[in-house]
Amino acid sequence: MVRTKFKKFMHTKMLIASAAGFITIATSIFLTLPQPQPHPPSFFHSLFLSQSDNNSISRHLHTLTLRPHIAGSDANAAAAAYVLSTLASYSIPSHTAPYFTALTFPLRRSLTLTPPPPLPPLEFSLRQEIYAGDPYAAVAGEVTPTFHAYAKSGAASGPAVYANYGRAEDFAALAAAGVNVSGAVAVARYGEIYRGDIVINAAAAGAAAAVVFTDRKDYGGERWFPEERWMPPSGVQVGSVYTGAGDPTTPGWPSTEGCERVADEEVEASGEVPLIPSLPVSWADGDAIMRSMGGPVADEDWQGGKDAGVYRLGPGPGVLNLNYQGKQVITKIENVIGIIQGSEEPDRYVILGNHRDAWTFGAADPNSGTACMLEVARRMWKLQKKGWKPRRTILFCNWDAEEYGLIGSVEWVEENRQMLESRAVAYLNVDVAVAGPGFETSATPQLDELLVQSAKQVMDPDNSSQTIYDSWTSSTGGAKVGRLGGAGSDYSAFVQHIGVPSADIGIGGGYPVYHSMYDDFVWMSKFGDPMFRRHAAVASIWGLVALRLADDVILPFNYLSYAHELQISADELEGQVLLKGLTIDPMIKSIDEFKKAAIQINDEIKALEGSWTAMWKDGQKVREVNDRLMMAERAFTDREGLKGRSWYKHLVYAPAKHNDYGSTLFPGVYDEIETAKSVNSTESWRAVQHEIWRVARVIRQAALCLRADLT
Repeated sequence: MVRTKFKKFMHTKMLIASAAGFITIATSIFLTLPQPQPHPPSFFHSLFLSQSDNNSISRHLHTLTLRPHIAGSDANAAAAAYVLSTLASYSIPSHTAPYFTALTFPLRRSLTLTPPPPLPPLEFSLRQEIYAGDPYAAVAGEVTPTFHAYAKSGAASGPAVYANYGRAEDFAALAAAGVNVSGAVAVARYGEIYRGDIVINAAAAGAAAAVVFTDRKDYGGERWFPEERWMPPSGVQVGSVYTGAGDPTTPGWPSTEGCERVADEEVEASGEVPLIPSLPVSWADGDAIMRSMGGPVADEDWQGGKDAGVYRLGPGPGVLNLNYQGKQVITKIENVIGIIQGSEEPDRYVILGNHRDAWTFGAADPNSGTACMLEVARRMWKLQKKGWKPRRTILFCNWDAEEYGLIGSVEWVEENRQMLESRAVAYLNVDVAVAGPGFETSATPQLDELLVQSAKQVMDPDNSSQTIYDSWTSSTGGAKVGRLGGAGSDYSAFVQHIGVPSADIGIGGGYPVYHSMYDDFVWMSKFGDPMFRRHAAVASIWGLVALRLADDVILPFNYLSYAHELQISADELEGQVLLKGLTIDPMIKSIDEFKKAAIQINDEIKALEGSWTAMWKDGQKVREVNDRLMMAERAFTDREGLKGRSWYKHLVYAPAKHNDYGSTLFPGVYDEIETAKSVNSTESWRAVQHEIWRVARVIRQAALCLRADLT
């Protein structure tokens, strides 16, 4: 009996020990798994929208714009330190990613107009004037003299010729009118195309130099800053004339310390830097030059605004003497990178990007965006304190040297290309966050629906009775999302080089004091966003889109929008090639395959979402679907890139060949169409057909990726 009781006792003891061991092991395993959050993601997303702080945004912007901070300057390094310390104060692990890049700066420049006798020569001061009561007068001397970055050093003298906006068609019109540009100084107004393309077009027409002025018709008014929002008479829009992307001396690889660099002769041979000197000037100086010209009267749409006088084409009789001497320096730049680690998919990146460097004070461009980024970071810090953990990793990227040619972002993407190609979910860019009223956004099409949904959740900063979506649709006749084909900001490396789904967000379009020393905190607080409500709204939409991409179990992408966009563009293309005996049938067939693949993956997503048990059980299936959604954009890239522009790998979205700001779908096809129109040979039109085939192939690759099919 005693032995039996002892056996029972020992058996019970063993069971208890086994149970305790099991509990210990189970607890250990449980603790290594992602822990459930105290609230669902939607709770934190709503909380994010309620955490707005206009005063914090204002303080950030004021601090960032106390001094001019061109790339490579001590002031810009101080601004980088401010961003780094602010992210650290929000408990976001951060670091700097330095590069050593070739930047140019002005040494000497002069511009003299010799009008017809008896008028004396006029030497322009090329100086932006301090206004009465300017609070930044003490640091105005730190503003870099007005210049074009990467302009060719040299001197030129010749009669002035007016070239309207300096487009290829404007120089063609001058040739048709019998106006000789050869040896002249081309005078063009800024506004329709990228300034670098203006200078390159002038050189192609035979001009000895180029002068680009900000016409009062486009940028001026009856009254100007600080009384009104318009550009003052002495205001100059400076900027880069480099048409490439990234450091021109390290094409395709990162500008790390001590890296390989190409020679200056190779940079010039690339066709991405102008081969004639140029200068930007104010609308007051531009007006004096235009009044010195004779020759035929320009067409009505080439004329200036009120009180501008009659614009004539020239040449002369006014003669311009232009001298520019610059220096190129290998300069340290610093990207600032902040990381909120994902709890379940830390190897998937949602990237928020904005650049920090400015030609002068940069209140709108770019530091309205920097202030918004810090506001998004602050709100996410607040969420973390409430228990929120993003499913995927969120990166805050504050770029440097964007103004010179997207350099900071391009060098970082080139250095991290393999990681980003396999891990980047999406890139969300904000450059000029606020320049006035009116929501604007551009994106790759699979993000359209997400942007619309987010705009419906954020109140209009200028009308609290409606959402941003309401005002957006009422002003544009629908929720119109632009496309990211131009090279106007830091999304370029992500979309056009490695094929990452991307968006660009802001409120207000162009603004008159752009790239001048009057883009300061005073202008922003008086005209751009007096109450900083627009900044808060941009931060809300930007952050909400990022949260959805970081937290949704299945990525909120819809490729049906993409299929629709491709179909419309193919139909437009057909009219241009049909008469030449070409066919777009390969493209139409691929688009049809792509549409079917988009429908198929949407059906798979609905099936998963219809059974939450299945979704949580089958994590491998969710991961596989997300990878297909993420990687489909990569499939639109081609390793050879565009003909003559191999850095641009995306065959659907890239800058137009003669306007870095502009874009068309299927840029390689349209590049060849323009060539074929000029040459009009069988071979040139055969090259168009080849580009159509190339596009058809990448669209089919994207369809295969969405379907996860092996042939």
